Amino acid sequence: MHTQSHFDPARVPHLLGRFAPVTEEVDEVDLMVHGELPGDLDGLYVRNGPNPRFTPIGSYLFPIDGDGMLHGVWISEGRAKYRNRFVRTPGLLAEEKVGHALWGGIETLVMPGEDEVSSELAGTLKDLPDINVVRHGGRLLALAESACPLRVDSELKTLGRETFGGALPAGITAHPKIDPVTGEMVVFCYGLEPPYLTWSAIGPDGVVRRGPTEVAGVDEPMLIHDMALTERFVVLTLGPVFFDLTAAMNGGSVLAWRPERGTRVALIPRDGGPVRWASDEAFWLWHTVNAYDTSPADGAEVVLEYVQWARLAVGGESREDTGEPVKSALVRAVIDPTLGTMQRSVLDDSRVEFPRVDDRMIGRRHRRLALASETGDVDLLQGEFDALRWYDTRDDSSLTWRAGDLSVGEPVFAPSPGDTSDGRGYWMTFATDRTDDSSWLLVISAEDPAAGPLARVRIPVRVPLGLHGCWLPTEE
Repeated sequence: MHTQSHFDPARVPHLLGRFAPVTEEVDEVDLMVHGELPGDLDGLYVRNGPNPRFTPIGSYLFPIDGDGMLHGVWISEGRAKYRNRFVRTPGLLAEEKVGHALWGGIETLVMPGEDEVSSELAGTLKDLPDINVVRHGGRLLALAESACPLRVDSELKTLGRETFGGALPAGITAHPKIDPVTGEMVVFCYGLEPPYLTWSAIGPDGVVRRGPTEVAGVDEPMLIHDMALTERFVVLTLGPVFFDLTAAMNGGSVLAWRPERGTRVALIPRDGGPVRWASDEAFWLWHTVNAYDTSPADGAEVVLEYVQWARLAVGGESREDTGEPVKSALVRAVIDPTLGTMQRSVLDDSRVEFPRVDDRMIGRRHRRLALASETGDVDLLQGEFDALRWYDTRDDSSLTWRAGDLSVGEPVFAPSPGDTSDGRGYWMTFATDRTDDSSWLLVISAEDPAAGPLARVRIPVRVPLGLHGCWLPTEE
Protein backbone atom coordinates (compact mmCIF):
# COMPACT_ATOMS: atom_id res chain seq x y z
CA MET A 1 0.00 0.00 0.00
CA HIS A 2 1.26 3.46 -0.91
CA THR A 3 1.00 6.67 1.02
CA GLN A 4 -1.55 9.11 -0.31
CA SER A 5 0.02 12.43 0.70
CA HIS A 6 1.62 13.10 -2.71
CA PHE A 7 -1.63 12.77 -4.67
CA ASP A 8 -3.54 15.98 -5.40
CA PRO A 9 -6.79 15.31 -7.32
CA ALA A 10 -7.14 19.04 -7.97
CA ARG A 11 -4.16 18.73 -10.36
CA VAL A 12 -5.54 15.81 -12.40
CA PRO A 13 -6.88 17.19 -15.73
CA HIS A 14 -9.41 14.39 -16.18
CA LEU A 15 -11.05 15.20 -12.85
CA LEU A 16 -11.67 18.82 -13.87
CA GLY A 17 -13.72 20.85 -16.29
CA ARG A 18 -15.67 18.88 -18.87
CA PHE A 19 -14.29 15.59 -17.50
CA ALA A 20 -15.21 16.36 -13.88
CA PRO A 21 -17.54 13.82 -12.24
CA VAL A 22 -21.13 14.59 -11.37
CA THR A 23 -22.77 13.19 -8.24
CA GLU A 24 -26.45 14.05 -8.66
CA GLU A 25 -28.75 11.35 -10.02
CA VAL A 26 -31.53 12.91 -12.07
CA ASP A 27 -34.80 11.85 -13.69
CA GLU A 28 -36.43 14.20 -16.19
CA VAL A 29 -39.16 13.75 -18.79
CA ASP A 30 -40.03 15.88 -21.81
CA LEU A 31 -36.51 17.11 -22.47
CA MET A 32 -36.07 20.29 -24.45
CA VAL A 33 -35.32 19.53 -28.11
CA HIS A 34 -33.80 21.94 -30.63
CA GLY A 35 -34.80 20.72 -34.06
CA GLU A 36 -36.94 17.61 -34.45
CA LEU A 37 -36.32 14.07 -33.24
CA PRO A 38 -36.97 11.51 -36.01
CA GLY A 39 -40.30 9.83 -35.46
CA ASP A 40 -38.92 6.37 -36.28
CA LEU A 41 -36.47 6.41 -33.38
CA ASP A 42 -37.80 4.25 -30.55
CA GLY A 43 -35.39 3.03 -27.91
CA LEU A 44 -32.69 3.91 -25.41
CA TYR A 45 -29.32 5.52 -25.99
CA VAL A 46 -27.16 4.70 -22.97
CA ARG A 47 -23.54 5.57 -22.25
CA ASN A 48 -21.17 4.49 -19.49
CA GLY A 49 -18.08 6.32 -18.28
CA PRO A 50 -15.66 6.95 -15.36
CA ASN A 51 -17.31 9.09 -12.69
CA PRO A 52 -15.79 8.91 -9.18
CA ARG A 53 -18.54 9.12 -6.57
CA PHE A 54 -16.09 10.57 -4.01
CA THR A 55 -12.83 12.49 -4.30
CA PRO A 56 -10.22 9.91 -5.39
CA ILE A 57 -7.36 8.93 -3.08
CA GLY A 58 -3.95 7.49 -3.88
CA SER A 59 -4.09 8.00 -7.65
CA TYR A 60 -6.48 8.44 -10.59
CA LEU A 61 -5.69 7.11 -14.06
CA PHE A 62 -8.09 8.07 -16.83
CA PRO A 63 -9.77 6.19 -18.48
CA ILE A 64 -9.27 3.09 -16.32
CA ASP A 65 -10.16 4.37 -12.83
CA GLY A 66 -13.48 5.72 -11.60
CA ASP A 67 -16.95 4.51 -10.66
CA GLY A 68 -19.31 3.79 -13.51
CA MET A 69 -22.22 6.09 -14.25
CA LEU A 70 -24.87 5.27 -16.85
CA HIS A 71 -26.55 8.13 -18.72
CA GLY A 72 -29.71 7.08 -20.53
CA VAL A 73 -31.93 8.94 -22.99
CA TRP A 74 -35.19 7.23 -23.91
CA ILE A 75 -36.60 8.38 -27.26
CA SER A 76 -40.07 7.63 -28.60
CA GLU A 77 -42.60 9.43 -30.80
CA GLY A 78 -40.33 12.46 -31.13
CA ARG A 79 -39.98 12.98 -27.38
CA ALA A 80 -37.16 12.18 -24.93
CA LYS A 81 -36.60 11.54 -21.23
CA TYR A 82 -33.38 11.17 -19.22
CA ARG A 83 -32.03 9.25 -16.25
CA ASN A 84 -28.50 8.78 -14.86
CA ARG A 85 -27.46 6.24 -12.25
CA PHE A 86 -24.23 5.09 -10.62
CA VAL A 87 -23.31 1.47 -11.15
CA ARG A 88 -23.42 0.48 -7.50
CA THR A 89 -20.72 -2.11 -6.92
CA PRO A 90 -20.09 -3.64 -3.47
CA GLY A 91 -17.13 -1.28 -3.12
CA LEU A 92 -19.14 1.81 -4.00
CA LEU A 93 -21.87 0.80 -1.55
CA ALA A 94 -19.22 0.51 1.18
CA GLU A 95 -17.88 3.98 0.32
CA GLU A 96 -21.38 5.47 0.32
CA LYS A 97 -21.88 4.01 3.79
CA VAL A 98 -18.90 5.96 5.18
CA GLY A 99 -19.17 8.97 2.88
CA HIS A 100 -15.70 8.95 1.31
CA ALA A 101 -13.39 6.95 -0.95
CA LEU A 102 -11.80 3.81 0.51
CA TRP A 103 -10.02 2.49 -2.58
CA GLY A 104 -7.25 4.20 -4.49
CA GLY A 105 -6.51 3.98 -8.20
CA ILE A 106 -4.80 1.21 -10.12
CA GLU A 107 -1.42 2.96 -9.95
CA THR A 108 -1.23 2.88 -6.16
CA LEU A 109 -3.39 -0.11 -5.19
CA VAL A 110 -4.74 1.54 -2.01
CA MET A 111 -7.19 -0.96 -0.46
CA PRO A 112 -9.19 -0.83 2.79
CA GLY A 113 -8.66 -3.26 5.65
CA GLU A 114 -11.13 -5.18 7.80
CA ASP A 115 -11.35 -2.23 10.16
CA GLU A 116 -13.01 -0.27 7.32
CA VAL A 117 -14.99 -2.81 5.27
CA SER A 118 -16.27 -6.37 5.46
CA SER A 119 -13.84 -9.28 5.37
CA GLU A 120 -15.09 -10.11 1.85
CA LEU A 121 -14.01 -6.68 0.56
CA ALA A 122 -10.90 -6.08 2.69
CA GLY A 123 -7.68 -6.25 0.69
CA THR A 124 -9.48 -6.65 -2.63
CA LEU A 125 -9.51 -4.48 -5.74
CA LYS A 126 -12.60 -2.43 -6.38
CA ASP A 127 -14.98 -3.28 -9.23
CA LEU A 128 -14.74 -0.60 -11.93
CA PRO A 129 -17.54 -1.26 -14.45
CA ASP A 130 -17.12 2.21 -15.94
CA ILE A 131 -16.11 1.69 -19.56
CA ASN A 132 -18.88 0.29 -21.72
CA VAL A 133 -22.43 -1.07 -21.72
CA VAL A 134 -23.96 -3.85 -23.81
CA ARG A 135 -27.24 -5.75 -24.05
CA HIS A 136 -27.09 -9.47 -24.83
CA GLY A 137 -29.10 -12.56 -23.97
CA GLY A 138 -31.65 -10.54 -22.02
CA ARG A 139 -28.99 -8.90 -19.85
CA LEU A 140 -27.95 -5.24 -19.76
CA LEU A 141 -24.34 -5.16 -18.58
CA ALA A 142 -22.02 -2.40 -17.37
CA LEU A 143 -18.53 -3.49 -18.36
CA ALA A 144 -15.15 -3.18 -16.66
CA GLU A 145 -11.68 -3.38 -18.20
CA SER A 146 -11.29 -7.13 -17.59
CA ALA A 147 -13.52 -8.31 -14.76
CA CYS A 148 -17.07 -9.37 -13.95
CA PRO A 149 -19.63 -6.97 -15.41
CA LEU A 150 -22.43 -5.55 -13.30
CA ARG A 151 -25.94 -6.32 -14.43
CA VAL A 152 -28.47 -3.48 -14.46
CA ASP A 153 -32.19 -3.46 -15.17
CA SER A 154 -34.09 -1.55 -17.83
CA GLU A 155 -34.30 1.47 -15.52
CA LEU A 156 -30.50 1.43 -14.92
CA LYS A 157 -30.74 0.08 -11.38
CA THR A 158 -27.78 -2.13 -10.40
CA LEU A 159 -28.70 -5.78 -9.82
CA GLY A 160 -25.28 -7.29 -9.01
CA ARG A 161 -22.24 -9.02 -10.49
CA GLU A 162 -22.82 -11.16 -13.57
CA THR A 163 -20.80 -14.40 -13.82
CA PHE A 164 -23.02 -16.08 -16.43
CA GLY A 165 -24.16 -18.84 -14.13
CA GLY A 166 -20.66 -19.19 -12.69
CA ALA A 167 -19.19 -20.11 -16.09
CA LEU A 168 -17.10 -16.90 -16.35
CA PRO A 169 -16.04 -16.12 -12.76
CA ALA A 170 -13.00 -14.04 -13.79
CA GLY A 171 -15.11 -11.79 -15.98
CA ILE A 172 -14.95 -10.51 -19.54
CA THR A 173 -13.58 -7.64 -21.58
CA ALA A 174 -15.01 -4.13 -21.71
CA HIS A 175 -15.38 -4.51 -25.48
CA PRO A 176 -17.14 -7.78 -26.36
CA LYS A 177 -18.24 -8.30 -29.94
CA ILE A 178 -21.65 -9.67 -30.90
CA ASP A 179 -21.84 -11.56 -34.18
CA PRO A 180 -24.91 -10.06 -35.90
CA VAL A 181 -25.55 -13.26 -37.87
CA THR A 182 -25.23 -15.92 -35.15
CA GLY A 183 -26.10 -13.72 -32.15
CA GLU A 184 -23.05 -15.11 -30.33
CA MET A 185 -21.13 -12.73 -28.07
CA VAL A 186 -17.38 -13.34 -28.07
CA VAL A 187 -15.29 -12.05 -25.17
CA PHE A 188 -11.76 -12.19 -23.79
CA CYS A 189 -10.28 -11.68 -20.35
CA TYR A 190 -6.70 -10.97 -19.28
CA GLY A 191 -5.32 -11.69 -15.82
CA LEU A 192 -2.35 -11.01 -13.59
CA GLU A 193 -1.76 -14.74 -13.06
CA PRO A 194 -1.76 -17.69 -15.49
CA PRO A 195 -3.60 -18.15 -17.73
CA TYR A 196 -2.80 -14.58 -18.70
CA LEU A 197 -5.27 -14.44 -21.59
CA THR A 198 -8.45 -16.40 -22.32
CA TRP A 199 -11.40 -16.11 -24.68
CA SER A 200 -14.98 -17.35 -24.41
CA ALA A 201 -18.23 -17.40 -26.39
CA ILE A 202 -21.76 -16.76 -25.10
CA GLY A 203 -24.79 -17.87 -27.08
CA PRO A 204 -27.65 -15.52 -28.03
CA ASP A 205 -29.62 -17.00 -25.12
CA GLY A 206 -26.95 -15.81 -22.67
CA VAL A 207 -25.61 -19.33 -22.01
CA VAL A 208 -21.83 -19.79 -22.19
CA ARG A 209 -21.04 -22.08 -25.14
CA ARG A 210 -17.27 -21.99 -24.77
CA GLY A 211 -15.81 -21.45 -21.32
CA PRO A 212 -12.49 -19.66 -20.69
CA THR A 213 -10.03 -20.99 -23.30
CA GLU A 214 -6.36 -20.14 -22.89
CA VAL A 215 -4.64 -18.22 -25.68
CA ALA A 216 -1.36 -20.10 -26.01
CA GLY A 217 1.78 -17.99 -26.41
CA VAL A 218 1.07 -15.31 -23.78
CA ASP A 219 3.41 -15.78 -20.83
CA GLU A 220 3.19 -12.38 -19.06
CA PRO A 221 0.28 -10.20 -17.88
CA MET A 222 -0.57 -7.64 -20.57
CA LEU A 223 -3.07 -4.83 -21.03
CA ILE A 224 -5.43 -5.48 -23.96
CA HIS A 225 -8.36 -3.11 -24.26
CA ASP A 226 -10.37 -4.03 -27.35
CA MET A 227 -10.85 -6.90 -29.79
CA ALA A 228 -12.26 -7.57 -33.24
CA LEU A 229 -14.20 -10.42 -34.76
CA THR A 230 -14.45 -12.00 -38.20
CA GLU A 231 -16.50 -14.95 -39.39
CA ARG A 232 -13.44 -17.17 -38.80
CA PHE A 233 -11.36 -15.49 -36.11
CA VAL A 234 -11.26 -13.74 -32.78
CA VAL A 235 -8.71 -10.96 -33.35
CA LEU A 236 -6.66 -9.71 -30.40
CA THR A 237 -3.94 -7.07 -30.77
CA LEU A 238 -1.22 -7.31 -28.11
CA GLY A 239 0.67 -4.03 -27.94
CA PRO A 240 3.81 -4.15 -25.76
CA VAL A 241 2.10 -2.93 -22.56
CA PHE A 242 2.91 -5.15 -19.58
CA PHE A 243 1.74 -5.08 -15.97
CA ASP A 244 4.65 -4.49 -13.60
CA LEU A 245 3.37 -5.09 -10.07
CA THR A 246 6.87 -4.87 -8.57
CA ALA A 247 7.30 -1.36 -9.94
CA ALA A 248 3.83 -0.40 -8.74
CA MET A 249 4.52 -1.57 -5.18
CA ASN A 250 7.70 0.52 -5.16
CA GLY A 251 6.12 3.75 -6.35
CA GLY A 252 6.52 3.24 -10.10
CA SER A 253 3.97 2.74 -12.85
CA VAL A 254 1.91 -0.43 -12.94
CA LEU A 255 2.03 -0.29 -16.76
CA ALA A 256 5.31 -0.72 -18.64
CA TRP A 257 5.70 0.21 -22.33
CA ARG A 258 8.34 -2.09 -23.89
CA PRO A 259 8.56 -1.20 -27.61
CA GLU A 260 11.46 -3.58 -28.21
CA ARG A 261 8.94 -6.42 -27.85
CA GLY A 262 6.92 -5.23 -30.85
CA THR A 263 3.18 -5.72 -31.35
CA ARG A 264 1.59 -9.11 -32.04
CA VAL A 265 -1.84 -9.93 -33.40
CA ALA A 266 -3.50 -13.19 -32.41
CA LEU A 267 -5.91 -14.74 -34.91
CA ILE A 268 -7.83 -17.27 -32.84
CA PRO A 269 -10.01 -19.66 -34.88
CA ARG A 270 -13.55 -19.55 -33.56
CA ASP A 271 -13.79 -23.30 -34.16
CA GLY A 272 -11.11 -23.88 -31.50
CA GLY A 273 -8.11 -24.44 -33.78
CA PRO A 274 -4.55 -23.35 -32.92
CA VAL A 275 -3.77 -19.64 -32.64
CA ARG A 276 -2.10 -17.98 -35.60
CA TRP A 277 0.21 -15.05 -34.90
CA ALA A 278 1.31 -12.02 -36.91
CA SER A 279 3.81 -9.44 -35.68
CA ASP A 280 5.15 -5.99 -36.52
CA GLU A 281 6.88 -2.99 -34.99
CA ALA A 282 5.46 -1.63 -31.74
CA PHE A 283 2.20 0.27 -31.78
CA TRP A 284 -0.77 0.57 -29.43
CA LEU A 285 -4.48 0.53 -30.06
CA TRP A 286 -7.29 1.42 -27.74
CA HIS A 287 -10.10 0.68 -30.18
CA THR A 288 -10.72 -1.35 -33.28
CA VAL A 289 -13.07 -0.23 -36.04
CA ASN A 290 -13.95 -3.70 -37.33
CA ALA A 291 -12.39 -6.73 -39.01
CA TYR A 292 -13.42 -9.15 -41.73
CA ASP A 293 -12.15 -12.07 -43.82
CA THR A 294 -11.41 -11.36 -47.47
CA SER A 295 -13.04 -14.73 -48.28
CA PRO A 296 -14.29 -17.79 -46.37
CA ALA A 297 -11.25 -19.82 -47.49
CA ASP A 298 -8.89 -21.05 -44.79
CA GLY A 299 -5.87 -19.19 -46.18
CA ALA A 300 -7.72 -15.95 -46.85
CA GLU A 301 -6.38 -12.70 -45.45
CA VAL A 302 -7.91 -10.77 -42.57
CA VAL A 303 -8.50 -7.03 -42.81
CA LEU A 304 -8.35 -5.15 -39.50
CA GLU A 305 -9.15 -1.45 -39.20
CA TYR A 306 -8.33 0.41 -36.01
CA VAL A 307 -7.04 3.63 -34.46
CA GLN A 308 -3.29 3.32 -34.02
CA TRP A 309 -1.19 5.18 -31.44
CA ALA A 310 2.58 5.55 -31.51
CA ARG A 311 2.64 4.30 -27.92
CA LEU A 312 0.40 3.96 -24.88
CA ALA A 313 -0.70 7.29 -23.44
CA VAL A 314 -2.98 7.35 -20.39
CA GLY A 315 -4.09 9.92 -17.85
CA GLY A 316 -2.58 13.34 -18.43
CA GLU A 317 0.33 11.79 -20.30
CA SER A 318 -0.29 12.83 -23.89
CA ARG A 319 3.15 13.89 -25.17
CA GLU A 320 6.30 12.12 -26.27
CA ASP A 321 9.62 12.76 -24.53
CA THR A 322 10.28 15.31 -27.29
CA GLY A 323 7.30 17.37 -26.15
CA GLU A 324 5.32 16.44 -29.25
CA PRO A 325 1.79 15.03 -28.87
CA VAL A 326 1.45 11.27 -29.05
CA LYS A 327 -0.05 10.74 -32.48
CA SER A 328 -2.98 8.62 -33.54
CA ALA A 329 -4.09 7.58 -37.01
CA LEU A 330 -6.78 5.55 -38.71
CA VAL A 331 -5.04 2.44 -40.03
CA ARG A 332 -5.93 -0.58 -42.15
CA ALA A 333 -3.89 -3.76 -41.65
CA VAL A 334 -4.03 -6.74 -44.00
CA ILE A 335 -2.95 -9.87 -42.14
CA ASP A 336 -1.85 -13.13 -43.72
CA PRO A 337 -2.74 -15.90 -41.23
CA THR A 338 -0.52 -18.40 -43.03
CA LEU A 339 2.68 -16.34 -43.31
CA GLY A 340 2.14 -14.40 -40.07
CA THR A 341 2.68 -11.04 -41.76
CA MET A 342 0.72 -7.79 -41.62
CA GLN A 343 0.83 -4.88 -44.02
CA ARG A 344 -0.30 -1.59 -42.48
CA SER A 345 -1.48 1.50 -44.36
CA VAL A 346 -2.55 4.84 -42.91
CA LEU A 347 -5.98 5.95 -44.08
CA ASP A 348 -5.91 9.24 -42.16
CA ASP A 349 -3.22 10.69 -39.90
CA SER A 350 -5.61 13.11 -38.17
CA ARG A 351 -6.06 12.77 -34.42
CA VAL A 352 -9.09 10.51 -34.15
CA GLU A 353 -10.60 8.00 -31.70
CA PHE A 354 -13.78 6.20 -30.65
CA PRO A 355 -14.37 4.48 -34.00
CA ARG A 356 -17.73 2.80 -34.63
CA VAL A 357 -19.53 1.03 -37.43
CA ASP A 358 -23.13 -0.03 -37.76
CA ASP A 359 -23.11 -2.94 -35.28
CA ARG A 360 -25.01 -5.05 -37.84
CA MET A 361 -21.77 -5.13 -39.86
CA ILE A 362 -19.47 -6.44 -37.11
CA GLY A 363 -17.25 -9.19 -38.50
CA ARG A 364 -18.29 -8.46 -42.09
CA ARG A 365 -17.00 -6.05 -44.71
CA HIS A 366 -18.32 -2.60 -43.75
CA ARG A 367 -18.81 0.43 -45.93
CA ARG A 368 -19.14 3.27 -43.43
CA LEU A 369 -17.39 4.13 -40.20
CA ALA A 370 -17.49 7.12 -37.90
CA LEU A 371 -15.02 8.60 -35.41
CA ALA A 372 -14.55 11.53 -33.09
CA SER A 373 -11.90 13.88 -34.45
CA GLU A 374 -9.95 17.05 -33.67
CA THR A 375 -9.95 20.17 -35.84
CA GLY A 376 -6.81 21.70 -34.34
CA ASP A 377 -8.65 24.99 -33.81
CA VAL A 378 -8.59 24.84 -30.00
CA ASP A 379 -6.54 23.25 -27.22
CA LEU A 380 -8.18 20.02 -26.09
CA LEU A 381 -7.28 17.38 -23.52
CA GLN A 382 -6.48 13.82 -24.46
CA GLY A 383 -9.82 12.13 -24.98
CA GLU A 384 -11.57 15.37 -26.00
CA PHE A 385 -12.67 16.05 -29.59
CA ASP A 386 -14.42 18.87 -31.44
CA ALA A 387 -15.52 17.21 -34.67
CA LEU A 388 -17.07 14.04 -36.06
CA ARG A 389 -15.75 12.33 -39.17
CA TRP A 390 -17.28 9.69 -41.44
CA TYR A 391 -15.44 7.48 -43.94
CA ASP A 392 -16.64 5.53 -46.95
CA THR A 393 -14.40 2.48 -47.44
CA ARG A 394 -15.31 2.14 -51.12
CA ASP A 395 -12.98 5.02 -51.97
CA ASP A 396 -11.63 6.03 -48.51
CA SER A 397 -13.32 9.42 -48.83
CA SER A 398 -14.42 11.27 -45.73
CA LEU A 399 -16.90 13.85 -44.49
CA THR A 400 -16.47 16.07 -41.42
CA TRP A 401 -18.84 17.98 -39.19
CA ARG A 402 -17.04 20.62 -37.13
CA ALA A 403 -18.79 20.92 -33.78
CA GLY A 404 -17.73 24.50 -32.97
CA ASP A 405 -17.92 25.10 -29.22
CA LEU A 406 -19.06 21.53 -28.55
CA SER A 407 -16.76 18.76 -27.34
CA VAL A 408 -18.18 15.54 -28.78
CA GLY A 409 -17.92 11.88 -27.83
CA GLU A 410 -18.16 8.50 -29.47
CA PRO A 411 -20.65 8.35 -32.38
CA VAL A 412 -23.10 5.42 -32.12
CA PHE A 413 -25.28 4.21 -34.99
CA ALA A 414 -29.05 3.73 -34.69
CA PRO A 415 -30.46 2.02 -37.80
CA SER A 416 -33.83 3.02 -39.15
CA PRO A 417 -36.39 0.37 -38.20
CA GLY A 418 -36.87 -2.19 -40.95
CA ASP A 419 -33.76 -1.10 -42.85
CA THR A 420 -31.38 -3.91 -43.81
CA SER A 421 -28.80 -1.85 -45.69
CA ASP A 422 -25.47 -0.62 -44.37
CA GLY A 423 -26.14 2.94 -43.44
CA ARG A 424 -29.73 4.27 -43.34
CA GLY A 425 -30.36 5.66 -39.89
CA TYR A 426 -28.83 8.08 -37.40
CA TRP A 427 -25.61 8.75 -35.50
CA MET A 428 -25.84 9.77 -31.84
CA THR A 429 -23.38 11.20 -29.37
CA PHE A 430 -23.29 13.24 -26.19
CA ALA A 431 -21.65 16.65 -26.49
CA THR A 432 -20.75 19.36 -23.98
CA ASP A 433 -20.59 23.07 -24.76
CA ARG A 434 -17.22 24.51 -23.72
CA THR A 435 -18.73 27.96 -23.17
CA ASP A 436 -21.32 27.05 -20.54
CA ASP A 437 -20.82 23.31 -19.72
CA SER A 438 -24.30 22.41 -20.96
CA SER A 439 -24.62 18.87 -22.35
CA TRP A 440 -26.66 17.67 -25.31
CA LEU A 441 -27.53 14.48 -27.12
CA LEU A 442 -26.94 15.04 -30.83
CA VAL A 443 -28.91 13.09 -33.45
CA ILE A 444 -27.38 13.24 -36.94
CA SER A 445 -28.73 11.81 -40.18
CA ALA A 446 -26.48 9.09 -41.63
CA GLU A 447 -27.55 10.15 -45.12
CA ASP A 448 -26.11 13.67 -44.73
CA PRO A 449 -23.90 13.65 -41.62
CA ALA A 450 -21.80 16.67 -42.59
CA ALA A 451 -24.95 18.82 -42.28
CA GLY A 452 -24.82 18.33 -38.52
CA PRO A 453 -27.56 17.46 -36.04
CA LEU A 454 -31.21 17.06 -36.96
CA ALA A 455 -31.92 17.42 -33.26
CA ARG A 456 -30.13 18.52 -30.10
CA VAL A 457 -31.63 17.18 -26.89
CA ARG A 458 -30.79 19.22 -23.77
CA ILE A 459 -29.52 16.97 -20.95
CA PRO A 460 -30.41 18.28 -17.46
CA VAL A 461 -26.93 17.55 -16.04
CA ARG A 462 -23.47 17.88 -17.52
CA VAL A 463 -22.40 14.54 -18.95
CA PRO A 464 -18.65 14.05 -18.31
CA LEU A 465 -16.71 13.38 -21.49
CA GLY A 466 -16.02 9.69 -22.37
CA LEU A 467 -16.48 6.71 -22.81
CA HIS A 468 -18.73 4.16 -24.60
CA GLY A 469 -22.40 3.57 -25.27
CA CYS A 470 -24.95 1.88 -27.48
CA TRP A 471 -28.37 2.29 -29.04
CA LEU A 472 -30.92 -0.23 -27.78
CA PRO A 473 -34.06 -0.26 -29.91
CA THR A 474 -37.24 -1.04 -28.05
CA GLU A 475 -37.67 -4.81 -28.05
CA GLU A 476 -40.87 -6.09 -29.62
